Amino acid sequence: MGSLGRAFYTVGFWIRETGQALDRLGSRLQGSYLFQEQVSRHRTLMNVFDKVPVVDKNAFVAPSASIVGDVYVGPSSSIWYGCTLRGDANNISIGAGTNIQDNSLVHVAKSNLGGKVLPTLIGDNVTVGHSAVLHGCTVEDETFVGMGATLLDGVVVEKHAMVAAGALVRQNTRIPSGEVCDIYIYLNQQVFIIIILYVCAHMFVVININSEQTSYEQSFIN
Repeated sequence: MGSLGRAFYTVGFWIRETGQALDRLGSRLQGSYLFQEQVSRHRTLMNVFDKVPVVDKNAFVAPSASIVGDVYVGPSSSIWYGCTLRGDANNISIGAGTNIQDNSLVHVAKSNLGGKVLPTLIGDNVTVGHSAVLHGCTVEDETFVGMGATLLDGVVVEKHAMVAAGALVRQNTRIPSGEVCDIYIYLNQQVFIIIILYVCAHMFVVININSEQTSYEQSFIN
């Protein structure tokens, strides 16, 4: 944004703040100390400087959702209550017929350590379950992301794939077409090794205890 654009943005901010202050002052002068706004003042669509969200006229956006910055929502898509789509450092694109369900968060990353740009791209006819988190990832057409799932930077969910509820999909993971990613499949390798070592150690202790108990019983009998 140039200097002129920033000047207009600043003046607009001052005007809005002045209007709100005058509204509060008028309410006090009228003696209406219990004055309450009858219409929700929540802003569903918000610019980030010169980055403006674009929502198709046939899309649905819930009154309590927040769409901020460089975001595109395609036709017949729906953004439900409490969702936040924040396209500040990069862009978010949502195709046609997709639904982002309640309290989900869609965000972006400017780039990874290798310099790869990481917008969040969601295709057509995608279902994203309640309270899911999508960050700098790509979700292709006709896929399903379960409730509470988290997709980190660089993840690619191919067409017709599914991410189960509660799954944590680590960075740069690709889920092939038709595959189901449940909560246990994409654990970090180091975590998996630690679990295996813990189980082996536990089994070793149990075997030693049983062996010592058997030896003690045999010596007592003899």
